[in-house]
Amino acid sequence: MRRREFIWGAVMLGWPAASYAQTASHVIGFVNSASAEGYSSMADAFKEGLAAAGYREGANVRIEYRWADNRYDRIPGLVTDVVARQVDVIVANGPVIAAVKAATSTIPIVFTSGEDPVRLGLVERLNRPGGNVTGAIVLSAEVGSKRLQLLHELLPQAKTIAVLVNLDFGPSGQFQADVESAAKTLGLSVQFFPASTEVEVQRAFERLAEVRGEAILVGPGPFLDSRRNLLVALATKASIPAAYETRATAMAGGLISYGGRVSDMYRQAGVYAGRILNGDKPGELPVFLATRLELVINLRTARSLGLDVPAAILARADEVIE
Repeated sequence: MRRREFIWGAVMLGWPAASYAQTASHVIGFVNSASAEGYSSMADAFKEGLAAAGYREGANVRIEYRWADNRYDRIPGLVTDVVARQVDVIVANGPVIAAVKAATSTIPIVFTSGEDPVRLGLVERLNRPGGNVTGAIVLSAEVGSKRLQLLHELLPQAKTIAVLVNLDFGPSGQFQADVESAAKTLGLSVQFFPASTEVEVQRAFERLAEVRGEAILVGPGPFLDSRRNLLVALATKASIPAAYETRATAMAGGLISYGGRVSDMYRQAGVYAGRILNGDKPGELPVFLATRLELVINLRTARSLGLDVPAAILARADEVIE
């Protein structure tokens, strides 16, 4: 068997990295606050972008994954470990960025975030970040009010909306303010529930009857997005309509999703990581804004809830799951 065929077989079979690590000329540290299970699709999008820049995992690059599993107390230790390994590039998502930036001023950093990196002090400006940092951002909290409006169009008779918010996620403050403002305009009552852990998520669903919640609006962030299967299962059990941030949740059975394409952001992070490995300086790569917004409707879920989706919403949908 040829050596290349052996190496590819080792990768496909999931053999230890040592079987093929000698072929990787670069190492990327991928530190993420979510879980490998919940965010595997985002890791795949990252690898797609990396491949577009000429790098394939197991061939000419090795990726050191560090997942915090939504336990923010683990982040400092994971960052310290990756920095100590002197990787060539570190890729970090929103809740991890500050710790990575504080830990190194020399290793190039590529971030993925739903917040303004200039306001956070991560970069000097969007078009020319400066220093050792660049990245990609997506519209996150800003579209919460639009999701509320879509719920209102879908359920015009509903007057009380339960809103799940991960208070540990930075953009949640803006999301909450925007939703409160939109609710007043629409004549709706919104009840906010903290949802920073699985226990809090389950407790929120248990309290729906108490607040007479007629629908659920799920807030932004990696934690809630990576818990899509739990959220969909709880919404199904409660037979309650819910609106989510990402397409992946609608694909998993969620009724409706509207938001920026998070996968586009991760794909661009992969492109930037590859360009940096090719010699580009992170401070000269403009911060990428994933501007595409997508509306996805799951008609199977709508039918199971006994809902007729208005033609006006279907006409605006980017994707309809039959």
